Amino acid sequence: MVNSLQRVIIKHPKDAFISQEHLNENWKRFNYIDEPKFDESLKEYAEFLSILEKHVPEIDFLPQSNQVGLDSIYAHDPVKFTRQGAIILKSGKELRQPEAQVYKEYLREKGIPIIGELTGDAVCDGGDLVWLDDKTLCVGLGYRTNLEAIDQLREMTKEIVEEFIVVQLPHDQGEHECLHLMSFISMVDHDLAVVHSRLMPVFFRQLLIKRGIKLIEVPDEEYLTLGCNVLALAPRVCVMVAGNDRTKKQLVDAGATVYEYKGYEISYLGTGGPTCLTSPVVRVEKETTSQQD
Repeated sequence: MVNSLQRVIIKHPKDAFISQEHLNENWKRFNYIDEPKFDESLKEYAEFLSILEKHVPEIDFLPQSNQVGLDSIYAHDPVKFTRQGAIILKSGKELRQPEAQVYKEYLREKGIPIIGELTGDAVCDGGDLVWLDDKTLCVGLGYRTNLEAIDQLREMTKEIVEEFIVVQLPHDQGEHECLHLMSFISMVDHDLAVVHSRLMPVFFRQLLIKRGIKLIEVPDEEYLTLGCNVLALAPRVCVMVAGNDRTKKQLVDAGATVYEYKGYEISYLGTGGPTCLTSPVVRVEKETTSQQD
């Protein structure tokens, strides 16, 4: 999740939010903090996109679809990529479940291989899957991802994953709020992670330290403004929502290059930072060895 990002799938707010009228009719239904301002969301996204364009050679845009809602701007959750191809997920938020089929059709059109798809009662969001390295997959067990999904994911990835780690998530703010595994950890380099330890199970935090991963601790007030949601564009090159100055300073002190964007409308109000806005497809290590995220 930290090698140089070469190809990414995103969704523009003009195709997710659609219009101010559409936002007015739907933001409460999708449990946003407040109603986003459509014109401001376009400006914020332009700033975010300009950062991506400087670092990512290939950017794909999901199309507008009347089958999905506002949350489709958070392109990370309906699918997870492996070295062999994509796994189609099924969101634990029922309103988001139609996104999987739209994504599936899109990947087929683009010729991106699909190695599996969740079935039956299995539910899982992409935000609950974290690669610690290319053979270690951590999966959060909580309100958005259940045991049936974990069993299916374990089977789908058995040929490429050597260590499959289940991380039980806390209740936190309740069933209707979004707490993913990635809510309290973002990998920034192979040996560097941004974390909010208060929500981390003890075994998981100890595991990271044992593996030699340095932890950058996000303070409580910046956790609430998505300071823990940091997207690695390359090792120690990252992007985050502006305003999380204490977290940013720690990253800079650790040798990271940090880009910021104003993310009030497109990130804070929907509780989805830069990792949520992006679905990394291909990352490259040392410009020679390619792997999918």
